[in-house]
Amino acid sequence: MTKPSPFLEPGKLTSAGDLAIVLLSRDNFQPITLQESTGAVDGYAEGVTLNTRFGSFPHSTLLNVPWGSQIRASAVDTGSRGRKRRREATDEDTPNTTEPDDEIKRQDDVSKPAKKAVAAASGFIHILRPTPELWTSSLPHRTQVVYTPDYSYVLQRIRAVPGTRIIEAGAGSGSFTHASARQVYNGYPQSETDIKGKVFSFEFHETRFLKMQEEIKGHRLNGVVRLTHRDVYNGGFNVDGKSPMASAVFLDLPAPWEALHHLSRQRPEKLKKQGDDAESDDWVSPLDPKRSVHICTFSPCIEQVTRTIEEMRELGWTDIDMVEISQRRFNTFREQLGSNLPMERGNVQSPADVTEAVNRLKEISRKTREFHRTHYLTASGDSADTSEMDVDTPPPPRSAKGEANGKQSVSGEDSKPWLNGKLYHRAEADLKTHTSYLVFAVLPREWTDEDEAAAAQKWPCGQERNVIGNVDKQTRRQQTREKLQAKKKQKKMDDARKGEQAEGTDESKAHL
Repeated sequence: MTKPSPFLEPGKLTSAGDLAIVLLSRDNFQPITLQESTGAVDGYAEGVTLNTRFGSFPHSTLLNVPWGSQIRASAVDTGSRGRKRRREATDEDTPNTTEPDDEIKRQDDVSKPAKKAVAAASGFIHILRPTPELWTSSLPHRTQVVYTPDYSYVLQRIRAVPGTRIIEAGAGSGSFTHASARQVYNGYPQSETDIKGKVFSFEFHETRFLKMQEEIKGHRLNGVVRLTHRDVYNGGFNVDGKSPMASAVFLDLPAPWEALHHLSRQRPEKLKKQGDDAESDDWVSPLDPKRSVHICTFSPCIEQVTRTIEEMRELGWTDIDMVEISQRRFNTFREQLGSNLPMERGNVQSPADVTEAVNRLKEISRKTREFHRTHYLTASGDSADTSEMDVDTPPPPRSAKGEANGKQSVSGEDSKPWLNGKLYHRAEADLKTHTSYLVFAVLPREWTDEDEAAAAQKWPCGQERNVIGNVDKQTRRQQTREKLQAKKKQKKMDDARKGEQAEGTDESKAHL
């Protein structure tokens, strides 16, 4: 059995070949594939090395550590990047620029075992296990990406649970593909007859399809995701002539109404006009015949929404509604108010209350009077005769930190700057821009005569007994009287039993 995907079963420790997400800062992520080196690679004696603005990190320091660990930077000779392997000349007319001495030195470096990494004085990163949310924030954008607020709501609305089989048209960058794969995962299929949750993804653009196929293979999602290169407008959603048996559909297409006729219980009229009667017998629906199907279309323009809804109504889809999602992040922080606070983050240099404002005005007035008095005495030449009684006594020195929010700040070892000030939460100033409109609908399961007969046999209609509709009024009254008499009789028997128990207790006490 192949090793499970780190998106689905990551394990406790990192290992070679796993995809890892490197956290550089709050909103800066970098995906890497961990590699194990036995010798120098690209001039690095420590093997494969990740270079960031926070330092260099050999992959040997990232392996066999718990997910979420903080990794210290290593002292790596980054100047060796100039001694990377040079490309061999492919043209006979182009001379080979690799010197014999450099080639021999490179071979010696590769043959040597990888050097043990030595921790640097500063710099660190965090290594995180891959999740669809982190992958969405760090993946290479090839198309417009379905972000976490959108696909989390979509998966909930289309009833995606472990074991669900989903059709996705328009794989693009793979954001929704990874999220839906985790949502429907309930194990890898052991054989062709073993039906598990699966995502059937379709992509028309060949370059994006090849890149997406490479990522799915590298992330070890082959058993959960089936990627197909096809124009679903004309080719439909069946895979190798077989039905995916899907109960959930997500269409991220420029014209989703052009593909809706393939999502039918029976061969639609549009396909009957295009083909002959012989082909109609071979047509297979891609939907699960035993379950209702939930669909979502992802369209950026309201005109696309209108065309899609019109086509849905013609094809029998019900419960149609449209949703637009706007995301806004709330930031939590502490803020201090005080006119004497230093210029630091989180400090607002304004009076915390009326008392502090009045004291500040008095101090400014005192300094103004002192300035004018000194200036007048200097101009009149009487500064030497001024006694100490004529000069205002300076105010007592204030604390270096001042007052915050009307309270004296705690100084010394007991001071905790991250706890000073009041706690606030505010929404982001800028609202996230519009991404797309989400159109949801439901296609009920097809109800045949056989289904009706089975339901009538299980829940017979019109053959019920002892129900209000089949019993007259006098009979219901008689049944009520019998129930009341039975309750009274049971109550008398219980009272008699309790009396006998009480008498037996009294006789035992008297005997003692």
